[in-house]
Amino acid sequence: MTHSVVLVDKPGCHLCDDARDVIAQVCEELGVPWTSSSILDDPVLADRYWDQIPVVLVDGEVHDFFRVDPERLRRALSS
Repeated sequence: MTHSVVLVDKPGCHLCDDARDVIAQVCEELGVPWTSSSILDDPVLADRYWDQIPVVLVDGEVHDFFRVDPERLRRALSS
């Protein structure tokens, strides 16, 4: 199964920077594509996730928010 990862973030957010580093590392290890989407560019994401960023979506479902656990992400992408 091919997975997809989306980081919902906001510029200037230090937790988002941390999440981006974890996602980039894990996705590179596993060969999984990932993208990011700023809540400042998408009103729907802003309404849904403003108080929870960064939010990590795996295959369109919320996987983590605030902090990304690399082992948990690795397990989710390895299944």
